[in-house]
Amino acid sequence: MALIKEVRGHEPSVGEGTFLAETAVLLGDVTIGRDCSIWYGAVLRGDVNTITIGDRTNIQDGVVIHTTYDGSKHPSQTHIGNDVSVGHNATIHGAVIGDNCLIGMGSTVLDNAVVPSGCIIAANALVLSNAHLEPNSLYAGVPAKKIREVTPEQREEIILRTARDYMTYASWYGDDTDK
Repeated sequence: MALIKEVRGHEPSVGEGTFLAETAVLLGDVTIGRDCSIWYGAVLRGDVNTITIGDRTNIQDGVVIHTTYDGSKHPSQTHIGNDVSVGHNATIHGAVIGDNCLIGMGSTVLDNAVVPSGCIIAANALVLSNAHLEPNSLYAGVPAKKIREVTPEQREEIILRTARDYMTYASWYGDDTDK
């Protein structure tokens, strides 16, 4: 069973139909929507501020999601939309990710960055603090730069297919939903 722990009076909330891998960690002020999947070794640490995740979003193996404390000079919260895939070993730290995005493996999105709907962040990209990206765009590099627009075909084949595929993968794990 996943580690789910109350911190500072906040207990994680998990939506119906959500798969939590046995080694997933949810701490504090974490809210997860319906039909999501939180995979092995993922850590959602809402101990110092809020983390929210929309519906049908997958947080893949080894992902770390955190925030910056409200009492600090530049606080941050993490908000991730619907139908988002956060790839293996990515780090999201106090950023806003819109609906229908793919955050590539090993990428990092830092405090108060905004990744709007329809974006693809390439593997190992670094989205700097306070960056405000353009919607429906592909970003890559260190620091991440816009490469081009995401086509409707790419949105369907890469972003939405990945989100749907992870709902299927989670269904293979049966009784491990709704923890």
